Amino acid sequence: MLPNPWDVGTAAYLEHLGFDALATTSAGFAFSQGLPDSVSAVTRGAMLAHISEIVEASSLPVNADFQTGYADEPEGVATNVALCVATGVAGLSIEDASGDTAAPLYEFNLSVERIRAARAAIDASGVPVVLTGRCEAWWVGQSDPARVALERLVAYADAGADCLYAPGVRDPDDIKSIVRAVSPKPVNVLVSRANSAMSLSQLADLGVRRVSVGSALALVAWGAFIRAAKSMATTGSFDAFADAATYGEINDFFSKL
Repeated sequence: MLPNPWDVGTAAYLEHLGFDALATTSAGFAFSQGLPDSVSAVTRGAMLAHISEIVEASSLPVNADFQTGYADEPEGVATNVALCVATGVAGLSIEDASGDTAAPLYEFNLSVERIRAARAAIDASGVPVVLTGRCEAWWVGQSDPARVALERLVAYADAGADCLYAPGVRDPDDIKSIVRAVSPKPVNVLVSRANSAMSLSQLADLGVRRVSVGSALALVAWGAFIRAAKSMATTGSFDAFADAATYGEINDFFSKL
């Protein structure tokens, strides 16, 4: 299970809870900076600095949400993946969402070559970084996301991805189909508000080997903040503070690091 911190404090606390590894969240980081979750809003330099910060904040392996690799063409992906590897990450993901509303996924062959370029850059580094190939078919609203994801994830596995990931997949049969199609390589499933009723053991029974939560923890924090702030603004009530962590609990934790 890979929980996703969005700053130094949340990374430190998740390590304290005994998790074995962490993953960054582009959305969680972007929102903390007052920005939308997009490669045009969060620059490559800002994202690399954030990834480095999370890596340095924890002794755990960190998987980087490296979005599209901050380039369209394979050559640019390779260059940027090398920069990401240099931050000290144990893994990184490359997604195939193009950001183009007319063609929201990169063309199939280009998508495969982008994964192949990322693999080559990692191999050239000599560092054993786990490469996750992501298909965003569900995220971008493809008409038949299961078919698109299956075709692409199999191709990404063949191109050198170590782990395969289609954020947004929720149907157990679709999950099992992906697991079978890319076996023996592991599959990551995102757990979010939409499929939070699924347990880790249920996902494991489907053959899932890795679970991440993306922006979910950040959104939980934002949800509590928004409810409390709205209550203050609209009713003058401070009742929402009853569920807050205590100052002493948090301050004592950081005092002992």
